[in-house]
Amino acid sequence: MKIVTTPMCKDALKFAGIKEFDTNSNPDSTDADIAVVLSETDTTMKSVKIKLNTFTQIKSSVEMLQEMFGTSAVEFNFDNNKYLEFDGKENRNIKVKVYSNFLGEIVDDLGFTIVHEDPDYLVYPDYMMDLLSDEIVTMGDRVVEIPSHKNVPKNPIKRAETRYKLLEKKLCMKP
Repeated sequence: MKIVTTPMCKDALKFAGIKEFDTNSNPDSTDADIAVVLSETDTTMKSVKIKLNTFTQIKSSVEMLQEMFGTSAVEFNFDNNKYLEFDGKENRNIKVKVYSNFLGEIVDDLGFTIVHEDPDYLVYPDYMMDLLSDEIVTMGDRVVEIPSHKNVPKNPIKRAETRYKLLEKKLCMKP
């Protein structure tokens, strides 16, 4: 079976112990039998859609790939990951307005309360800065810009760590 994946999913396949696959930003342009892509990626070919935004999603996606392709983890170890067993109870009192689904998943995973009105903080992806400029100015130093896919490591664990640490540092400093 010929597998193709996108650059953002490449490390998830490696973590799952899948050794033979091609990487292509446009899986539909290949002659692969199946594509492994992010859940929001559109493709016309047979595909496996994975989520890699939260640590729980990364772990679940790697385990699903292992089961599907009959492999075992090679480079994947979450034993010392503090965010997998993170108890965000103390964060529930912090109200966060979030722009984008992927950030909502991370903010929720950290235990913060997502609201639409009267937030303590505003969290948005870097590509929405111009669109939200008025709201950003209004919120002042209570905004958190999170780097999007183009501005973070492709490795999903390093990408998640970057985002989690940034959110934890900024949002745990409640006004």
